[in-house]
Amino acid sequence: MKILIAYDGSRSADGALEDLRFAGFPKKADALVLTVAELWLPHLIESVEPPSGNRSENGHPDSSKVLGEAATLSNHAKKKLKALFPDWEVSSRALVGSPALEILTVAEEMRPDIIVLGSQGRTAVGRVLLGSISQKVLAEAKCSVRIGRAPVREDGNGPVIIIGFDGSPGSSHAVDAVARRHWEGACEIHLVTASDALVPSAIGRFIPPIVKWVEEEVKTERESIRRLAEGAFHKLENAGCAVDLSVRNGNPKQVIVEEAEKLRADCIFLGANSY
Repeated sequence: MKILIAYDGSRSADGALEDLRFAGFPKKADALVLTVAELWLPHLIESVEPPSGNRSENGHPDSSKVLGEAATLSNHAKKKLKALFPDWEVSSRALVGSPALEILTVAEEMRPDIIVLGSQGRTAVGRVLLGSISQKVLAEAKCSVRIGRAPVREDGNGPVIIIGFDGSPGSSHAVDAVARRHWEGACEIHLVTASDALVPSAIGRFIPPIVKWVEEEVKTERESIRRLAEGAFHKLENAGCAVDLSVRNGNPKQVIVEEAEKLRADCIFLGANSY
């Protein structure tokens, strides 16, 4: 497995590293830790001081010093990663530029199986537009992306995982990704399907046949989802995981987050496309 890990020294990035213990990654893998030093643009961001105060004689950030700091950070993350995964082959790299662009460029060269990064960065732009870098990488990367946060549990139990499932190719790929992982302990997986039931009450009061038609459509959809989920159950149970399916009415984005909160899930897997 080839893993590209973006690291900027932030608390979020450290949390993403710690979270890898519960990601189901194999004992042997090739990992590259990438730190991108973002040169500051004083004419664009007047009110924020550079993180280190390093400047050349002309007042612009000193790229060599900034690159050196980035190399120090990437080496620090490399050591942490080796402590967590002694059998991994881990290398580090430091660059100067736009973080999201450099991460995507290195991914094009490296062709990793997955990119790992924290949910928030430490740059001024990152503080204003929370998660702007992670969202850009998530949207534009051609491989899987893991947005990591600090682990929510330390009780030694197996992971609790939610998979957004709607029978689409994207959700099927998410199921395959979970089934290929190597989970420690009793892995608990919840397939969650959300369906917007379009039942306008005002119209329904005047046109009962519409209500009946919508109810029949919803029932048919739920039966179809349960049939589609049979294959997912088979794959995940063969991987040694306990699996169940929840079909709820509502907006999928809201329903999945609510289920994650209720179940105290460690991770949510979503396909890149859906119905």
